[in-house]
Amino acid sequence: MKNLCAAAAVLLLLVTTSCTSKTDPALTYPVAKKVEVVDEYFGIKVPDPYRWMEDLDSKDNADWVAAENKVTFDYLGRLAMRDRFKQRITELWDFPKVSVPAREGGRYFYRKNSGLQRQSVLYVQANLQAEPSVVLDPNTLSPDGSLSLSDWKASPDGKLVVYGVSEGGADWETLHVRKVDGQKDSEEQLRWVRFTDLAWTRDSMGFFYSRYPAPAKGKELEAALSGHSLYYHRVGTAQSDDRLIYERKDLPTWFISGSVTEDGRYLLIFLSKGAENTNRLYYADLGDPQRPNITSPVKALIEQDDAEFAVFGNAGPLLYMRTDLDAPNRKVVALRDS
Repeated sequence: MKNLCAAAAVLLLLVTTSCTSKTDPALTYPVAKKVEVVDEYFGIKVPDPYRWMEDLDSKDNADWVAAENKVTFDYLGRLAMRDRFKQRITELWDFPKVSVPAREGGRYFYRKNSGLQRQSVLYVQANLQAEPSVVLDPNTLSPDGSLSLSDWKASPDGKLVVYGVSEGGADWETLHVRKVDGQKDSEEQLRWVRFTDLAWTRDSMGFFYSRYPAPAKGKELEAALSGHSLYYHRVGTAQSDDRLIYERKDLPTWFISGSVTEDGRYLLIFLSKGAENTNRLYYADLGDPQRPNITSPVKALIEQDDAEFAVFGNAGPLLYMRTDLDAPNRKVVALRDS
């Protein structure tokens, strides 16, 4: 085993040497200027000489990033084996990729990449034997690929799709609603969406989503993660008319997401601190799925946040969920409101 490890280390050294032996001149990095900025916290002075870098739109910042990129790409362009690796990796990645389909309204929705497309295209089929048709090709959203399809969900009747568009890889999304037949978007756009689930009501008239308050102009990328709230949007109306479903001003930095059970009867609301795999669980009884009462009061099911509670199905008011509460390898439990 030691000999194998040693051989692997020698091989890695040879490959690295072959990549860099002819291209190892001294690199000259751009100088990052320092400024005189000092903050005082509880009597302690803390210098912050690179505060200017927080202004993402400043010319100084743009010039420094451009200089950094020049150093990087000049160096990468001189690597002798770079083209060979690029060619081989391209060959390995060039094959069709298809997502797991979602069935709504008797139709099948899925994303497919022919091989080397920047983004997978969203397709629909009337049945498993039918020819697919394009619902949305995100590669046409922008010529430089800066706009990407970040999220999507078909309505229960299969006639509409709500989808999110992200710019430049940012977390912010703008939601659009598209008619599947005709590939035409409605006029409404939902902004300041971030870290959201998309959950239609069974009548296909609207959906639940999560968003933040609008940030200050020019500070979108610097906005604090505070005030995440769950809203309901009715298709064909303005975002200003959306109904606030749930918020927690006492927990401003927590994330709030919503989902609807498969039968359309219950809205489930999940609260989490963030990266931690624990959550609180709340619900609202929407009543008749074809005439959902989105004003129904939200009630608590699980107020503790010391475990994961992931609901995956229900039989009427009985919820089935996966949890790691007192179960390191997880277990399935059933729960209903007492």
